[in-house]
Formats: sequence, C-alpha cells, structure tokens
Amino acid sequence: MLRLRLLTWDVKDTLLRLRQPVGQSYAAEARAQGLQVQPEALGRSFREVYGAQSRRFPNYGHGQGLSSRQWWLDVIKQSFRLSGVQDEAALTKVAEKLYRDYCSSENWEMLPGAAETLRRCRQLGFRMGIVSNFDDRLEVILSQCELRQHFQFVLTSEAAGVAKPDGRIFQQALRLGGARPEQAAHVGDDYSRDYRAARAVGMHAFLLRTAGHAEGPEVPPEHVLPTLSHLLARIEKE
Repeated sequence: MLRLRLLTWDVKDTLLRLRQPVGQSYAAEARAQGLQVQPEALGRSFREVYGAQSRRFPNYGHGQGLSSRQWWLDVIKQSFRLSGVQDEAALTKVAEKLYRDYCSSENWEMLPGAAETLRRCRQLGFRMGIVSNFDDRLEVILSQCELRQHFQFVLTSEAAGVAKPDGRIFQQALRLGGARPEQAAHVGDDYSRDYRAARAVGMHAFLLRTAGHAEGPEVPPEHVLPTLSHLLARIEKE
C-alpha cells in the first residue's frame, strides 16, 4: 500500500463536468436576450476562440495585463461575433451573465463516485488539495457544488502564476500540503497535464479514463481509474 499523506485533484472532468455543452448554454442565454444563434455554431466558434486566446494569452493572461474576468469576457464576446452576432450592447449583457452563471451548480455536476470517494479519503486521514488550470472562480464553484469542505487548499493556475504541466504548480501544492513528492499522489483526467506532469516531480499519479475517453499514451493498468470509485483500491494495491 502507498504511504500517502496528500492527495491532489484536478477538477474539470475529474470531479466536476459541465451539465451541457458550452454551445447549448451560450445559445440559451442568447435567446433570453433576444438573440438567435445556433448552438452548434456557437460551440465551433467557442472552441476556435478559446484555443486562439489560450495561445495568445496563456493562463488567463497572467503577467500580460489581463484579468481572468476580462480574458473570459473577450472569449465569450468573440465566440458570438464569430457566430454572426454584432449587437455589442446585447453581447456585453450576455457575456457578463454567462461569466457569473458559470460559478453556479446549475452549470456543473459531479462525476459518478466523486462525493463518496472524497468522503472516504477524508475519513482515512488524507490531506487533500486542488491543483487545477482554472481561474479564481473555482472556490465559489466548489462551494456551490458542496465540495469545498473536502480540501485543505485550492490552488488554481491563476493563483499559482503557472499552469499544468509546469511542475512548479505541483511543487507549490506539495508545500501547501506539507508533503514530500513520494508522499503525495495526483488524480486527474489528462495524461500530459495531470499524470505525466505529477510523476515528473516525483509524485504518484492516477489517470481517470472513464467510458468515452479517447485512448491516449500507454499507462500501467494499476494507475488507470475507470471511475473515481476505483481510487482507494488502487492505492491499497500499490
């Protein structure tokens, strides 16, 4: 059995996932403001704009003069513009509303097994923290979804100043958790940003690969989680 003191967790698509695709939620809010946009078109536009913004202003524009709020408002507005919406006054209202709404549990749901696994990990005495490429809304989202109480700390890439797979964010987490790398394990759903990055700093790692996940690089079977409910059994077998 692994002698672990600290478990760190990714959030999006590990503990929480969006209830519906971005294009659908964006289109629904647009309709509420009197704008008609096809969800599929908005989804395509969002993916294109998000990718371009992430390349131009990595980690929500940290160190480049942008706040994460402005970063997201720009992404939302540009997604609508690319989908053919030109009403700037309406776009401003829609963008502000969507930015606020994505803090709500109405837009997020827990993955199967998340609540029970976290509860059992706490009962077993693990210290736990979040390590997520997210902006400063994450504390509110976790509270809204009734998950915040499980964690000693929440470390976002915005607060850390670096994003996964940069090992410095995991090193900050180890300091916050009071653990050496060999005493810690990270749980996430992305091979490069979660599994490989955590192992590169000497931590243990488990990769969540639920049904529907595209197959990625080969990972030892004992490090793969078909569901979060498999985590404690994997720790005990290591």
